Amino acid sequence: MIDALYTYRQGEIHSAEFSDEFNKLCIPFEDSLSEEQIDLFHKLLDCVSETAAAEMRAAYKVGFKECATMMREIQD
Repeated sequence: MIDALYTYRQGEIHSAEFSDEFNKLCIPFEDSLSEEQIDLFHKLLDCVSETAAAEMRAAYKVGFKECATMMREIQD
C-alpha cells in the first residue's frame, strides 16, 4: 500500500533539471568519449539514477511508517 501511495505521489513531483555544474562537467566529458564509452557512461548514469530512486522509495516507506507510529503514540 505504501508503494502505491509513493507511486501515486511520484506523478506530482516535477523532474529536476541537471545543475549547471553537472552540465559544465558532463557535456565536455561526453564530448571526449567514443560512442562505446558514451553508451557505457549512460548505463552508469542510469544505474546511479535507479539507485537514487530506490533509496528515495525506501526513505519514503520508513518516513511513512515512523509518522504512523508517532500518530498512534499521540492518540494513546
